[in-house]
Amino acid sequence: MAITTKLGLGTAPMGNMFRPISDAESVAMIESALAQGVTFLDTAPLYGAGLSEIRLGMALRGVPRHRYFLQTKVGRLVQPDGSVSFDYSRDGVLRSIDASLTRLKLDHVDSLLIHDPDLNFGAAIHEAYPVLAELRAQGVVKMIGAGMNQFEMLHDFADCGDFDCFLLAGRYSLLQQHSLDFLAICQQRGIKIWLGGTYNSGILATGAGPNAKYMYVNAPERILARVRQLEAVCANYAVPLRVVAAQFPLAHPAVTRVIFGAQSAHEFVETVAGCTHPIPPALWADLKTSGLIRPNAPTPV
Repeated sequence: MAITTKLGLGTAPMGNMFRPISDAESVAMIESALAQGVTFLDTAPLYGAGLSEIRLGMALRGVPRHRYFLQTKVGRLVQPDGSVSFDYSRDGVLRSIDASLTRLKLDHVDSLLIHDPDLNFGAAIHEAYPVLAELRAQGVVKMIGAGMNQFEMLHDFADCGDFDCFLLAGRYSLLQQHSLDFLAICQQRGIKIWLGGTYNSGILATGAGPNAKYMYVNAPERILARVRQLEAVCANYAVPLRVVAAQFPLAHPAVTRVIFGAQSAHEFVETVAGCTHPIPPALWADLKTSGLIRPNAPTPV
């Protein structure tokens, strides 16, 4: 099986979330992903107040619909003035879906996620979830789920509804394995896990340099120190840290997709190449014996 079947392209950067990106750069990223066999595309109304979805619509014009799997989200509604507000109500969800399809210039998406309902669990499960379940029953969407930066509430969703998939961001990576029990539960229940944020906002890609970011802010010293330890082990085997960080989450059997964001086509090409870069088994053994990753965390073979 080609590694690209387990990869996805996250399009938050196309919403100018991190730096200004042109329409042409955005289109080039989508074309590059598809050319490499990466057909899973993730977006959301939040990303640039709909800009990411608009640019996906541009890039996918003329691409046969069966060639890609497209996922967007609900729970954030783009207002006429360009602001984005939380709305997990039935009406808000339906308006959000209609607006997303208009921006994407499509008549359907493949997967819908409830987006970051950290402070809105009640509305998300009692109002948003039934709408998504209806759309799935009608065949309008194939899969429904939730996407969050925490696994605890995703566990609650798993207990309260019939979900196909969860997007877990930043909580299972070379630095973070507290969610191992949750991943095992999802595997037992047949809930697909899609991971995002596996570089933990960048520090696992850049290393522990000046202004390294961890969970969207400058990394604290305890994280910098741990990343330096990871870098030292990787250096002993002449393997870049970002390569090890890219491959680690792919090894967990519950993880069916790892979504990588990119700010250019070249950056995404490098990420895909890193996912097949040779890594000596001894490197993984050293990380475990050093206590840098959990002893029960699956590693590539």
